[in-house]
Amino acid sequence: MTFATRDGLDVYYQSHGEGPALVLIHGSGGNHASWWQQLPQLRASHRVITLDLPGFGASPAGPERWDMDGYVRDVVAVLDDASVQRAVLVGQALGGALAARLAVEHPQRVAGVVLAHSTGAIDDAQLVQMLREDRAQAEQLPVAERLMGAEFAAASPELVFLFMQLGTFNRARLADIRNAGEPGPTGHELATSGVPVCFLTGADDAVIRPATVSRAQQLVAGSTLELVAGAPHAMYWAAPGRFNDAVARFLNTVHHWA
Repeated sequence: MTFATRDGLDVYYQSHGEGPALVLIHGSGGNHASWWQQLPQLRASHRVITLDLPGFGASPAGPERWDMDGYVRDVVAVLDDASVQRAVLVGQALGGALAARLAVEHPQRVAGVVLAHSTGAIDDAQLVQMLREDRAQAEQLPVAERLMGAEFAAASPELVFLFMQLGTFNRARLADIRNAGEPGPTGHELATSGVPVCFLTGADDAVIRPATVSRAQQLVAGSTLELVAGAPHAMYWAAPGRFNDAVARFLNTVHHWA
């Protein structure tokens, strides 16, 4: 098992493959193992690093380390320990908010960002209101349907069960993470970071509506939006081929990156 150390505490990570570095940052229901359907394709051409934020998976830190400010430093510690100077970051949901902050606070370490089913927590009053409305509607749905869509939940109960079981290895929940609800960078800050940004979402996302992600993308000049037909919030899990292909398309646009 490989750990980076930050302020005396360990952050678990794995490294797979060789090539330009790609870091996959899980959301509030995931951990490093959530990316099992991405690794076989992406590691064929990239060095793919998966990690457990403190409170998730194999990272042992207690509640005092469950903090978005600290998570930024934790990801940097992983990059340092893995001897990675620059990487593309793919952040799912909460991981997207973290990736956006890293792009603004450490642009020299970030070659590009994919904000998957995430607004990047961009600081904008209209966006905050749209997210609030989205979540109120999403909470009316059963969890599996909300995250993976009703059709997938009915057709693949074993994968729904596996998804839920992976979450049992986490101790932190979204409500436990300090600063998780705080605004992130502004759209202008993200646009002027010099880091290429792609917003990736599914047309059937029941947690964050495509219109909300589109609003976020409009706030970041020069960013792109990829809307995948028929894909739910957990596209990486329920439609992994389409998720992987979308990430690969973005990677092909990122230059001068090693």
